[in-house]
Amino acid sequence: MNTAPASDPAEPRWLTSEEQYVWRSYIEAATLLEDHLDRQLQRDAGMPHVYYGLLVKLAESPRRRLRMTELAKHAKITRSRLSHAVARLEKSGWVRRENCPSDKRGQFAVLTEEGMEVLKQSAPGHVAAVRQAVFDRLTPEQQKSLGEIMRIVAEGLQPNEAGADLPWLR
Repeated sequence: MNTAPASDPAEPRWLTSEEQYVWRSYIEAATLLEDHLDRQLQRDAGMPHVYYGLLVKLAESPRRRLRMTELAKHAKITRSRLSHAVARLEKSGWVRRENCPSDKRGQFAVLTEEGMEVLKQSAPGHVAAVRQAVFDRLTPEQQKSLGEIMRIVAEGLQPNEAGADLPWLR
C-alpha cells in the first residue's frame, strides 16, 4: 500500500510502514493468544474461552447472577450468541436461567454450584496459560503500558450515544 500522506481528501489515509507493523503484530498476537487460551480451556475444562469468561463474570456478580443483557454487555457478544452459549452451559449443568420477576421478558443467568466447581478447577490452568503467554514475557512497565493502551482502544470503541452499533445491542 502507498504509505505517503494523502494530499487528496478522497484518498484514504494509508497506514505508515511502522503502523502496518504494529497493526499486523497486534492482529497476529491477538489471534494466537485467543487460540492458545481456547485450546487450553477446551483441553482442561471442555469449554471455549468465551464460556470461561461468562462463568467468571457470573462468579463475580452478586448472588452469582446477572441479567442476560448485562452478561452479553460484559462478554462483548451478541444476545443471540449469548443465548446459544448459555443453552450449552445449561446443558452441562453449569448455569441455569431464571425469569426476572420485575420484567416478564427479562431473564437471569445464574451460576450453579457445579459451574462454580468447574470454574475453581479450571482457573489455575487458565491463569498459568495467561501468565505464560502474556505477563511472563513483559516487564512491569510493558504490562502497565499494554493495559493503558488497551483501555484507550476499548473506551474509544464503546460510544455512549443511543443507537450505538455494539454487539450486545444486536
